[in-house]
This record gives sequence, C-alpha cells and structure tokens, in this order.
Amino acid sequence: MSDQEERPENGLRKELPAELPPRAPEPQPVPEPEPAPAGPASEQAPQPQLTGRQRLIDGLWPPRLTRAQLIVALLLFGLGFGLAVQVASNSDGDSALRGARQEDLVRILDELDDRTQRLEDEKQGLEKQRQELQSSSDQAAEARRQTAEKERQLGILAGTVGATGPGITMTVQDTKGAVESDMLLDAIQELRAAGAEAIQVNGVRVVANTYFSDTDGGVAVDGNKINAPYRFKVIGKPQDLEPALNIPGGVVQSLEKEQATVSVERSDKIVVDALRQAKLPDYARSSSR
Repeated sequence: MSDQEERPENGLRKELPAELPPRAPEPQPVPEPEPAPAGPASEQAPQPQLTGRQRLIDGLWPPRLTRAQLIVALLLFGLGFGLAVQVASNSDGDSALRGARQEDLVRILDELDDRTQRLEDEKQGLEKQRQELQSSSDQAAEARRQTAEKERQLGILAGTVGATGPGITMTVQDTKGAVESDMLLDAIQELRAAGAEAIQVNGVRVVANTYFSDTDGGVAVDGNKINAPYRFKVIGKPQDLEPALNIPGGVVQSLEKEQATVSVERSDKIVVDALRQAKLPDYARSSSR
C-alpha cells in the first residue's frame, strides 16, 4: 500500500519538468548615436544677430534694379556728363589767364583801361565837333574844315595817303618756314584791337579788306608774296601796342612755339608810306543828298 501510494506521486514528478533556475535579464541594446550629417552644415555655428547697418547693406547689395530705375540712372549719368563737358569747355578759355603771372594780369587790365579811355576820348571828340557845328557863326566853313579833316583821316584808314607818328616795329624771323598766314593775320587783329591806326607789312599797306594766304615758301598779302623776315610797321600808342603782343598766349608766344624769333621795338616816329589805289565801289552809292 505504501508502495502504490508512492507510485502516483513519483509518476507525477516524472511527468512535470524539473524546475529551471531563474533567468538573468537580457541586456538591452544601447542605441548608437546617429552620425552627424557630412558637409558644411555640421560645422555651422549659430549666426549672430545682424545690426541695422548690416541689414541695410544686405538690402542694397547686390543691387536689384528695375527697368525704370535703370532708365533714371542713365538719364542722370547723361546729365552729369553734359554738365562736366560744359564746365570743362568754359574753363578752357580761361586757362591762359589762370597760368599768367601777376604782372601780366596787371598789364592786361591796363590795356583794357587804355582801350576804354580811347573810346571815351573819341566820344568826347565827336561831341565837340557837334557843338562846334551848332555854335559856329560860319557853319559852312566849319563844315568844310571838318570834311577835309575827315577825308584825311579816312585816307589814312583806306591807305591812300601816307602816315607818320609814334608806334612800334615788329620783326618776325622764320628760319624754319613754320609761320603761316593765319598767324600773321592774328598779329594784325591784335594790333588793331590795341589801337593801331596804320599798318604796313613788308611794303604792303594793310587796310580793312586785306587778306593773307599761304604760298609756296612764304605768305601772300592781298596777292603780293612776301618772304621772311616779316616786318610790321605800326603807328599807334606804343604803350598799348607792345603789351598787346606780349600777353600770355598771345602773338609772340604763339610765334615762338613755331620756333620763330620775334622782336618788338618802340619808336617815336614810324613812317608808313606804302599806298593803296583807291577803288570805286561797283554797286554802293552814297545815300546822302
């Protein structure tokens, strides 16, 4: 009996599995850190906050121009360029005086004062003639006297009579043959502006319609060929004539740039004896009756 009772117990034990020892907890996998993305983004640091000036610069550059803004910019550029050209052209005329010395500027001012005084004297002379005609008891005789005096003066200007008086002699030596007709014409114009009353160049009388032209190996005055040296005999006030030729950028400096030699001499007596034939006009007639 005891043996039978033990058998079912032992049979039950044999059917049940043996108790297993408790398992140790399995280790959990540690998540690996994700690799940082390659490239410059991984190296960028947080950017600092921009200032107002930096934001203004970023907004202006690079420029983002519209068509209207481009047209306005081109118009402003053209306007500025035109103003610059105008200022430069206006300043070119004063470049010679800007570089002049103080004594040259004083001499130019004196020359202008002398020209003004000559015009004032001429005005006073004409007013005196008018008063004499009005107050003369014998107006006919006074008119004849003034007419003869005017004829003599006009004869000097027209070159039909000789003239003598104070003035200068200007001699131009041109060994290089570089002096041209326009340079001599500039000298005539400058002398006339300074008050020259009678001019003679190498035996040719200079009058109102005198012209200069270039020829082979020389210059022609009214068709008459003249050769260097060119000698100007001029009647007028020497104190006005000589400074007019020596102003900065004037006749003397222009001729010397062409390697010509210029000499000017003052004299109390200059004789202009070259004469011109009086020519009657073909169409003009006196309007006085």
